[in-house]
Amino acid sequence: MPKPPLIELEKNLGYSFKDQSLLEIALMHRSSGAPNNERLEFFGDSILGFVISEYLFQQFPKASEGQLTRLRARLVKKETLSIIAKSFEIEKFVTLGPGELQAGGAQRSSIQADAVEAIIAAIYLESGIEAAKSCIHSWFAAIFDGLSMKDVQKDPKTQLQEWLQSKHLSLPEYELKECDGPAHRQIFTIECLVEGYPPQSGIGKSRRIAEQEAAGKMLEVIKEQKNND
Repeated sequence: MPKPPLIELEKNLGYSFKDQSLLEIALMHRSSGAPNNERLEFFGDSILGFVISEYLFQQFPKASEGQLTRLRARLVKKETLSIIAKSFEIEKFVTLGPGELQAGGAQRSSIQADAVEAIIAAIYLESGIEAAKSCIHSWFAAIFDGLSMKDVQKDPKTQLQEWLQSKHLSLPEYELKECDGPAHRQIFTIECLVEGYPPQSGIGKSRRIAEQEAAGKMLEVIKEQKNND
């Protein structure tokens, strides 16, 4: 199936490239050979981190370094970038090698997220930091609008680990129990094991999501047991 013209992607991005070859490279997964977007993705990751850090620093003047770090991690994680990528319909435009294409790689969140970071670098290289910043702010606008200090709470895995450390108990173990579905739509089942408590399972589209869910359930079990003591 032929790809749509890149001008359609540019409309979704809100940015038109003078040198469209930059955009073409930004969309080339390493499986397609050389050139590919790995170097651009590396650079774009740093640019995105800077722009998001600057925004958070200005938007939350009373937030601590740790709070800002957790907010930034939430914004720049692959899952967030994948949501943005899907809004661009980027899966229609990425260039993949035959094997990756056959495996449904265009739908993989990590490939889509990497392409977004590569596009950020391409915009920066062509038009500078202000253009890159303007695009990032536009793409993240809806996410920025929903941000609050409530979002700086520590994630369940961190909370569980810190509680166990405070009690001088062994750290939790996370075991992969199941991995179902095709490569681009896998569902993971992870079991969280803490000595003295029943195992708790979490399910998610990535190991990280499944581990967080399992850790959250374990925290609930611990809290319930503490209330009953």
